[in-house]
Amino acid sequence: MPLITDPDDLNQSTEITIDTSAKTIALSVAGNLSNDGVTGQALYSFLKEEWKNDATLIPYPFPMVSITPEQFEFIEDWVPANDTTRNLLRSCGWREITAADVIEREYMGIVSLGNIDTSSQPYYAFSSDTAAVDFDFTGVVNQGIQTFGNATNGNFDKRNDTLTLFIRTQGKTYGSSTSTSIGLTALNYIANRFPLSEDTDLKITASDSDIQNNAPYTGMTIRLYPSSQTRTIGGVSYNFGVVIDGNNGTAEQIYEFVQYQLRQSTDIDIDAGQANIGNLQDEMLEFVGDTLKTKLINNGDGGGGGVFIDAYQDADVNRLVFVDSTGTERTFPFVASGSLIFNTNASNDSDLVYRMFFTSGFGTGSAILVDDNDGSDISGTLGGASSVSFTFDYDNNTQGGRTAGTDANVTVVAIGLSTAQYVAAEGTITRATGQNISLVAPLERNYDNS
Repeated sequence: MPLITDPDDLNQSTEITIDTSAKTIALSVAGNLSNDGVTGQALYSFLKEEWKNDATLIPYPFPMVSITPEQFEFIEDWVPANDTTRNLLRSCGWREITAADVIEREYMGIVSLGNIDTSSQPYYAFSSDTAAVDFDFTGVVNQGIQTFGNATNGNFDKRNDTLTLFIRTQGKTYGSSTSTSIGLTALNYIANRFPLSEDTDLKITASDSDIQNNAPYTGMTIRLYPSSQTRTIGGVSYNFGVVIDGNNGTAEQIYEFVQYQLRQSTDIDIDAGQANIGNLQDEMLEFVGDTLKTKLINNGDGGGGGVFIDAYQDADVNRLVFVDSTGTERTFPFVASGSLIFNTNASNDSDLVYRMFFTSGFGTGSAILVDDNDGSDISGTLGGASSVSFTFDYDNNTQGGRTAGTDANVTVVAIGLSTAQYVAAEGTITRATGQNISLVAPLERNYDNS
């Protein structure tokens, strides 16, 4: 049955039991009442009708006060009979108050706004908590949670805490919402609406088992530092407090690893210091299209909230954005990349060497070898490979008077001994990745050093 909003759908001794001796009101999943529950307003309205029409009830003080259609007080020692009853109350918050006006319990109504699949488990935590608490039902949230209990009803007071709601499901995008984000400075006892939703995460393809057991995930780590860590981007040092070791994984694999860690109920920080529980941590990464961005987070260890990634794949450098501890996005200068492709004659020649020169000046004694993104010459011995990858600092390289940020005309040469003749090929390095320059070496038929 759907959520009950009409008091006519409630019946004494079926969905509801009123015990005048114990002064309890019990709701049961029976008749018209399912786990979808009943609104506080429908329950209040039903009790009014029963007190009006039932001669056995009218001698007793009425059990509830309605402050608004979504805020109530159980009074005169009347209380919900048990937590099953409390968990079936919907779209409301409430207090439980004795005849002596002592507040015994207080509940905040939580209603989520947005799509959550019926099988997904939302959860919450107060700012003073060290562990998450699951809501009693999966799917969209409509439930009261206890924020205060006197000495005999839990002995805690969370009403001045910040409340955070989470939805983090494998293969789904994550969501969270806080009481401060909806304008609350303290936790009340009325129904409150929190934006909270999920969707299919197109960047997640690995299973939890893959991440737990297979490379490169098993070599990845997260560390929250107690002091700032510097990383150099484009020749400038910036501060970060959180460093992810990507173990040479792709941007997608690093993201999958971090999302997995953020669903764990254990300490995900490799540092032996303060525990940082995964499912309570702020999200650290997000994809915008194919660009992986880090986020500014709350670093409980105190080293700053900027997040950096070490040991990513070179091919991904142009689609990484790092947020430093000032909240500013930082990116590397554009790194052009590609491969030198060799034919069989070249790859079969164990002595073959290759060199990349700027075309301007090639053929003269002033020819300049092209540097890769790390400042090393693009040159080497092929050693039987069929291709060699290269990088190029497109935005900053000024070798030989080159204008930074412009296309670079290059000439690649290779020569072997036994199977590959000399070969030269021209190419242009543009502001792009995946560029190939092919070298087709003629077969060597006459070299002899016997």
